[in-house]
Amino acid sequence: MPALFTAIQSRPAEERLEEAQVVAQLVRRCAQGDAAAWEELVQRFHRRVYNICYRFAGSADDAQDLTQEVFLKVYRTVASFDGDKASFSTWMTTVTRNLLVDHFRKTRNDRSTDSIDAPLGGEDEGPTLADRLASDGRENPHLSVEARERREMVQGALSQISPDLREAVILRDLQDMDYREIAQVLRVPEGTVKSRINRGRAELARLLQRTYKQAL
Repeated sequence: MPALFTAIQSRPAEERLEEAQVVAQLVRRCAQGDAAAWEELVQRFHRRVYNICYRFAGSADDAQDLTQEVFLKVYRTVASFDGDKASFSTWMTTVTRNLLVDHFRKTRNDRSTDSIDAPLGGEDEGPTLADRLASDGRENPHLSVEARERREMVQGALSQISPDLREAVILRDLQDMDYREIAQVLRVPEGTVKSRINRGRAELARLLQRTYKQAL
């Protein structure tokens, strides 16, 4: 059976710090009514927010509507952002997550992750969660039937785990957030975050093993 997860390659700390400083300046300018700064913030975070919405909503139209709602809420409340409590990226993810929870409570729809084929980390190109889960550690430049079948198996398994576990796996393995950031977003202790991620990955492994056996 192929390896389920590969190590996540995080960006260097210096790069993250530099970006955080730039974003902090943009946020301050936005709070002062700088339209150009707001446009740049939207450009920087639009794909990230859209990808989260799309993974939970499973619909491009719904994801676009939800993304617009997120940015409208952020625009109205950006002056309340406190950089001493969390990074702007974490705050933005929290706003997105809370809006999604409210949305699906109202519509009584369970959160879904049908778009696990979307690129990781909000990039235009790159490995997906399905690639990570189903990868055997070798590069496959051409999509084969076998690879497609593995991706479908992973997608089916991911859709079967509970929303709490699924959410933790999404934020860690698709959004590349660290445990502290995820804890802030989900408003649970870091220990709970680690437990959910481990349980989610274990449940995915169990479901995939069962699926592979049935396919033999």
